[in-house]
Amino acid sequence: MSDDLFDNTPASSGDYDASSIEVLEGLEPVRRRPGMYIGGTDDRALHHLAAEVLDNSMDEAVAGHATRIEVSLEQGNRLTITDNGRGMPVGEHPKFPGKSTLEVILGTLHSGGKFSGKAYATSGGLHGVGVSVVNALSSYTRVEVARDRQLYAQEFSRGITQGPLQELGPTPNRRGTTVTFVPDTEIFGDRQFSARRLFKLARSKAYLFAGVEIRWKCAASLTSDDVPAEAVFKFPGGLADHLAEQIGARECVTSQPFTGSQEFPDEQGRVEWAIAWPLWSDGATSWYCNTVPTPDGGTHEQGLRAALTKGLRAFGELTGAKKAKEITADDVMTGGEIMLSVFIRDPQFQSQTKDRLTSPEAARLVENAVRDHFDHFLTDNMDRGKALLGSVMERMDERLRRKQEREVKRKTATNAKKLRLPGKLTDCSGEGDGETELFIVEGDSAGGSAKQARNRKTQAILPIRGKILNVASASADKIRANSEIADLALAMGCGTRKDCDPENMRYDRIIIMTDADVDGAHIATLLMTFFFQEMAEVVRGGYLYLAQPPLYKLTAGKESVYARDDAHRAELEATLFKGKKVEVSRFKGLGEMNPQQLRETTMNPETRSLIRITLPAEHEQRHAVKELVDQLMGRNPEHRFNFIQNNAGEFDREMIDA
Repeated sequence: MSDDLFDNTPASSGDYDASSIEVLEGLEPVRRRPGMYIGGTDDRALHHLAAEVLDNSMDEAVAGHATRIEVSLEQGNRLTITDNGRGMPVGEHPKFPGKSTLEVILGTLHSGGKFSGKAYATSGGLHGVGVSVVNALSSYTRVEVARDRQLYAQEFSRGITQGPLQELGPTPNRRGTTVTFVPDTEIFGDRQFSARRLFKLARSKAYLFAGVEIRWKCAASLTSDDVPAEAVFKFPGGLADHLAEQIGARECVTSQPFTGSQEFPDEQGRVEWAIAWPLWSDGATSWYCNTVPTPDGGTHEQGLRAALTKGLRAFGELTGAKKAKEITADDVMTGGEIMLSVFIRDPQFQSQTKDRLTSPEAARLVENAVRDHFDHFLTDNMDRGKALLGSVMERMDERLRRKQEREVKRKTATNAKKLRLPGKLTDCSGEGDGETELFIVEGDSAGGSAKQARNRKTQAILPIRGKILNVASASADKIRANSEIADLALAMGCGTRKDCDPENMRYDRIIIMTDADVDGAHIATLLMTFFFQEMAEVVRGGYLYLAQPPLYKLTAGKESVYARDDAHRAELEATLFKGKKVEVSRFKGLGEMNPQQLRETTMNPETRSLIRITLPAEHEQRHAVKELVDQLMGRNPEHRFNFIQNNAGEFDREMIDA
């Protein structure tokens, strides 16, 4: 046996021991890992700071305590948001003797008035990290509170209190909270607030709650043709006013849009919607929960889709249109100008940036609330209902025609054997009504689980062997000779490079499904590089997706929840499982998940989450993407090394050990 196994030399300074473990206190975790809290340090993350503060003021308005909000952008990247609500509490906090409650709110993570539901029935803030994160990532923060006819103020820098709470004297004609902050250049570099973006944000918030007036102010040097120095937003019609502005003079399928609102039973909240179907132009979707934009939709979107689809199918049956039973949600939604806003108690979001609503009850509440109104919209004016049904069925017929063409190609490939299909491909029967999917999975083990978990009619499985060829650094001959790439191209059937035509693709979606670890991310990156270089039209058309398998299963008693990554796990432990003893199981790979788990978390369209991979529409931005891919995946390793050195601080993937 080798003596190396019994090496008694002293431990080196690089050893991992107790002294290696850091315990970050206060708001230092936010500054170390801003990506965990605001999604990064780019322009989107910068403007997320403004949204967090504005959402607090909107929560006061929705709760009935504020009627006016002011948003003021000044030179020096200085933003001030004021409301006339109740004002943050300023008395000594019972758990922090000697500290004002205001200082606790600004300087402590997971502190706030929205956990129990006593202070706010519905709110956009949930985890008590919003304004404290803004404070941590700002070089200057000043909060003024007018409460009980007295004015108070306190200042902070990078999350650190700059002095005690100041009592500035009586203010009999003022109430509410004013937050002024300047984002820290150490975190965001030279990025500046966009006046146009903030102007649109303030305007959209006014549409979302008809009872609030939002006043906009902007430094004269920051104005433009579409951003005035001052403006006042108040829209009594709510989303209906917003829709009318968006539609403008465009002709629609129905002369009147489908608009309305409905309270949920048992004071569970309410929903508001505004929908039109333009004739000659594309539509757009806007989803909100408690005035917070959820650009990726979620369960409230699912409820609306179900209500509209079932409503049109029932109307088709009523009017004798037998084929209406084949209408899908995409037939109804595609091309629509759709706005949906819900207010619910204790909403659950996919991440701290709240891009997607995951509260399961939202789907049921929205569907039940909207369905009755939609049925009346269709039947109150039969001509209007028939016009909408006819338009949707035209879209359905076009979809079915394309599906039939794909089915002919699939039958030609499988029965006439004019096209050789890969031996490892487990194909679907193709009866998915426009919903067929090809899952590209990592290895035979994951492929076996996926085959058992799939819907045989709509979901095909193609296992690949480990890390495929990096096409960005390979010659054309090497790419053509690679069996994995050849199998993938054959399975899709749409050609490559200049011959790539998504219309010939044998599936409606291509889903990359790899393990939720570093190796899985590497394989997914190689596959995305392949599609970008060899099948760019597939990416540009929005056919490529990334699955989001969980990394953990959290169990407390009889309740089990899956977590995508370390950040999601920490969020669940701090909210859903707070104060509970949690048993944590970590999945080493998809092959270790039983088929039921894989179906529930990653493959079932009703419960899974997908990330769509797309390319920018503008040529200049596409060129920038190509440069980035060449830089990260090309033949020159120095480019990758330089990129990592310059950007490592912006990519925060690890949870903090504490």
